[in-house]
Amino acid sequence: MRLLWYTIYDIIYKNGCYMYKLISQLLIKEGISCFAPISLRHCKIKKQYLLDKAKIASGTAVIMAVPYFTPDCIGSAVSAYAVSRDYHLFFSELFSRILPILKENFPNTRFAGFADHSPIAEVEAAAAAGLGVIGKNGLLITEKYSSLVFIGEIILDAELTDAEPQKIKSCENCGICRARCPMKSGRECLSAVSQKKGELTDDDKNYIREYGAVFGCDICQLVCPHTKKAISEKTVFTEIPFFRFAPLPSPSAEDIKRMSDGEFALRAYSWRGRECIVRNLNIINDP
Repeated sequence: MRLLWYTIYDIIYKNGCYMYKLISQLLIKEGISCFAPISLRHCKIKKQYLLDKAKIASGTAVIMAVPYFTPDCIGSAVSAYAVSRDYHLFFSELFSRILPILKENFPNTRFAGFADHSPIAEVEAAAAAGLGVIGKNGLLITEKYSSLVFIGEIILDAELTDAEPQKIKSCENCGICRARCPMKSGRECLSAVSQKKGELTDDDKNYIREYGAVFGCDICQLVCPHTKKAISEKTVFTEIPFFRFAPLPSPSAEDIKRMSDGEFALRAYSWRGRECIVRNLNIINDP
């Protein structure tokens, strides 16, 4: 009986090692090198229904930090994450390539991919998995890419690691991001102001005009010493082709109006509607 137990354990262990090795190889092939596993037991579950839908009750999340920053993002009029096509499309395409391979190799294991709309608290899980620290702006700061990353994960109903999570750490608290934030009065983030629909207040318009907030705001990220270091050392730049294709760093109102519905839908700000983006551009260009 003892021999049988060790044999079964050995099979499970080796199977888990091979599974993680394959996941690693697939992610690296996609240009993603910043990833780590963490047991779902150590993740904060925010949307249980997503796990229920995937029929995953327990297992592992392989968290990934995906770099998106390119030279086109420097000085862009929209937030850097919106310079390329919508990152949701990237993850959809990524999972459509990776998950079938995993399911073919491990037909008895359930796999599901998530990004943004996730069952777990992604930033905390990524920090606990050892991918970085959490900044005062609530973002994950990685060593190589700073906070200029998207977080996604492959969740599977197999335990790939029994390691205890790392203690979640905060950044050095230098205070630069807070000091440089334009919203001194304790108001909502400038990014939120730029995404408001309908008529804006005069204060809102002044903020958008002064800071050129077409969509989103990167001030707290770009002034961060970690980001400055990553840019100066050129480690921040992604090699993933998706984020280098068809960049639109500084669209004009005419650019937005001329786009077909299909073209506009490819942009990260499309969910807010054309009117919102055109309105902000007109405010900025109105003397």
